[in-house]
Amino acid sequence: MTTKPDGRQTMAEKPLNPVVKLALELGPVFAFFLTYRLSSADPGLTPEKAELSRMIFATSVFIPLVLASLAVSWWLTRSLPKMAALTALVVVVFGGLTIALRDDTFFKMKPTIIYGLFAVILGIGLMRGQSYLQYLMGEVFSMKREGWMLFTRRFALFFACLAVVNEVVWRSQDTDTWVNFRTFVLPLTTFVFILTQAPLLGRYMEKDE
Repeated sequence: MTTKPDGRQTMAEKPLNPVVKLALELGPVFAFFLTYRLSSADPGLTPEKAELSRMIFATSVFIPLVLASLAVSWWLTRSLPKMAALTALVVVVFGGLTIALRDDTFFKMKPTIIYGLFAVILGIGLMRGQSYLQYLMGEVFSMKREGWMLFTRRFALFFACLAVVNEVVWRSQDTDTWVNFRTFVLPLTTFVFILTQAPLLGRYMEKDE
């Protein structure tokens, strides 16, 4: 138990192993990919309807896996990552609409909504002179305020770009191409982007870190 400044006691948060954290974040994504690729559809369906059938089935598998991942994260750390919780909410809403209405447009728009929300939230913080990334990640490492603001500005632009790119891909390409893009390109792009921020982190990191 930990005691907050107002005297309330809360369950102590536990650090999460980076490998476990990565598995919880990417596991459902790759499970979705494998389910979509390996599932079969009625041979009598047209290619478009077969893709939709496989997409709906993969979505029905993906939603409970995302919720299970969130539950495991809470069980291990006694806390819910805010961004992960928001992502799970969007997954449930848009994935549910995809299944209920048998229209994969909703699920394909999910990354657009998530990245767009992140960009808007970070942008609002910047307009208020605040770095919401510092609020989320300040316990992981310490940077000067100028560094946090620049870091947040770059992430806001990055998320906005991902939202636009996802819209272009799902509207211009077939479902198979979008699934590959969602499973491999988006995570890899995010990983590479984070790596490119290493010089900024090194320049503005607090000396005692």
